[in-house]
Amino acid sequence: MSSPPTSRVTDPQGASPLTAGELRHQSEVAASHLPPLLVEAQHLAGSVLLGEHGRRRAGMGDDFWQYRPVQLGDSRRMIDHRRSAKGDQQFVREREWQIAQTVHLWVDQGASMRYASDKALPRKIDRARLLGLATSILMLRGGERVGLTGGMLPPRRGNAQVMRLAEHLSQDQATDYTPPEDRAMMPHARVLFISDFLGPFDPIQHALAKAADRGVQGVLLQVLDPAEEEFPFHGRTIFHSVAGGLSHETLKAGALRQRYLDRLAERRDALDHLCRTAGWRLGQHHTGDSAQTALMWLYHAMERNNA
Repeated sequence: MSSPPTSRVTDPQGASPLTAGELRHQSEVAASHLPPLLVEAQHLAGSVLLGEHGRRRAGMGDDFWQYRPVQLGDSRRMIDHRRSAKGDQQFVREREWQIAQTVHLWVDQGASMRYASDKALPRKIDRARLLGLATSILMLRGGERVGLTGGMLPPRRGNAQVMRLAEHLSQDQATDYTPPEDRAMMPHARVLFISDFLGPFDPIQHALAKAADRGVQGVLLQVLDPAEEEFPFHGRTIFHSVAGGLSHETLKAGALRQRYLDRLAERRDALDHLCRTAGWRLGQHHTGDSAQTALMWLYHAMERNNA
């Protein structure tokens, strides 16, 4: 009895054809190169049950909203040539659906975020990236356009945008603290900032003031390690920044605890006041807590900001 024919697939490069087994093996190898962040974020987002999306209502989508000057990241096809012909500046014609369904994301990539007090805990930056990407996946599934602040990755729809976000979110910064990126935020859009917010306060205040001027609302999520919340240090201790730029040695770390907790409470109060003034929401998350619980809160917080 003759053996069954082997299934083969033509190689697009013109090389010898691939068997079905070889093609399957190459596909598995390619899939194994997907960023672990992307795989984990997709799994986390899949655990959240989405209800009816509040912004996809009948009758919305074609109403004219405003003209605005062209910004970094806008494509040429967005330009309204009739309005632009009236002067030397180019303008974009925005419709209501473009405003209501645009989300900008900023995740702190600074060195201070690479801290974890215990090997069993994720680093702050890993949890921040996971929550930022998982939230973006939920927003994209709901019909949103999602991108990064700063214009490096303009808001887009589709599954390909998830991969782009994962790639950008995997880049570390060398400095201890990075200020929130407040450029290229579309007017009346929504923004999600995720950080420990332990660095200089003025850049945070400036970013939210600029967002408020553009009618942008959003959410701040402060991500802290449990040790940063509890300060469980005693005796001789050397504190140093992750990037190595700062260092402090003390023989009585326990004596610093109350002062530290007071400063942390002051920063939290300042963030809360800043958010209430700008019409934003403030959330807090510890890396020892459930990522799913944090994602649920973020999703509903972003929903209410669009109400």
